[in-house]
Amino acid sequence: MITFLHTADIHLGKTYRTVTDEVERYEDFFCMLGAIVSDAITEQVNFVLIAGDLFHTGQILPRTFARTIEILQPLKSAGIPCIAVEGNHDWIHRRDSISWMEALSQMGYICLLRPSRTENGGYRFDKFYPENGSGGHITINGCNIYGLGYIGTQAGNHVARICEAVTTENNLLLFHVGIWTYSPVEIGNMQPNEALPLAEKFDYVALGHGHKPYVIATPEGINYAFNPGAPERVNFGEEKYDKGYYLVTGEDGIYRHEFRPTSPRPMLVATINLDGSENADQALESFRNQISTILPRTDDSRRLLLEIRLTGRVAFHPFELGRERLRLMLDEICMPLHVEIKNHLSLVTRSGDGEDIKRSLTEIEREVLGELISANSSFKGRKDELVSLALSIRDQIMKGDVEGEELLGLLSVSPRRHEDTKESNNE
Repeated sequence: MITFLHTADIHLGKTYRTVTDEVERYEDFFCMLGAIVSDAITEQVNFVLIAGDLFHTGQILPRTFARTIEILQPLKSAGIPCIAVEGNHDWIHRRDSISWMEALSQMGYICLLRPSRTENGGYRFDKFYPENGSGGHITINGCNIYGLGYIGTQAGNHVARICEAVTTENNLLLFHVGIWTYSPVEIGNMQPNEALPLAEKFDYVALGHGHKPYVIATPEGINYAFNPGAPERVNFGEEKYDKGYYLVTGEDGIYRHEFRPTSPRPMLVATINLDGSENADQALESFRNQISTILPRTDDSRRLLLEIRLTGRVAFHPFELGRERLRLMLDEICMPLHVEIKNHLSLVTRSGDGEDIKRSLTEIEREVLGELISANSSFKGRKDELVSLALSIRDQIMKGDVEGEELLGLLSVSPRRHEDTKESNNE
């Protein structure tokens, strides 16, 4: 018999740069990993699996690395191997320098599995060597564990080559990939039929990437691929997902999984309809009444993560209901840790012939920015491009978890490519 703990998408280092208490959100993810490590030691598991995205970004701060070592130290002291692969967020793009994941592996805090490639494009899962912290395959108590990190949008095309490279029995695969129809991620998935050959070679496929838990079965109803989702709420939209990890018991190639719920920070996405408001004061009062009735009733003392979507046709300029004014009111009501406000209000005016004209805040913003940019003759030919770029940078800053290097990177990315980048980094 063998027992292990399967988790993924921890996202250490994520926080909101625009809030005063950014450390509080920063600590959420370390506290979550610390609780999982504590459970692993209590259950006396044989090993822990992390199926990618241990970090929120490949370029982490030194304090994030130091805090990670502190959290993983009890596992190391207990002699419980922590086996991991790299997710899309763990990637370091300057390959001339060692990644933080590689450093953790060389220091013995994780066993980072990464296969080699053959001359004809196949895979080679070399034995993992603790001395240099590298390899693609490790054996623990007779269980052969193979690891493969994020390989992009064509993951399904690699399945045959992965299976060809594995000649052992009693196999387990650690793989940062999603399965279409189950995973909420836009990019980095494979079709269920593409994943199915893995069931013939591996008794348990430990997935990551999507933050929502799911289990994949063969047509005969045998479960073979498992994604625990992210144990903490990483992005807005995850407030209704189950959050946890899997405690897995295996014997004679048969694995039984138990979903262990975690306790993520409270999160709420709310739509506030201000339709018909004649002025900003009236809208603000309606906002107060609506938000007070939908706040969750809970014993959780942690401050809320809140996303507000304002909708409706109003008779005043949407700019009058500024984000700062709304935040001050929210502080009076519930003191959220972080707020994102999406203003979709429409200004309704009348044309000369009495026809209603509906203009959204987005249209007004683009018009104002376009006029400002066009005032400089050298920018006139690039007005639409620069307006999109300015709004993209604004949106990233308002989200509050963007690094300076990422913002600089936007300046060399076209608007169309930037939209693709936002989708690929969504999870």
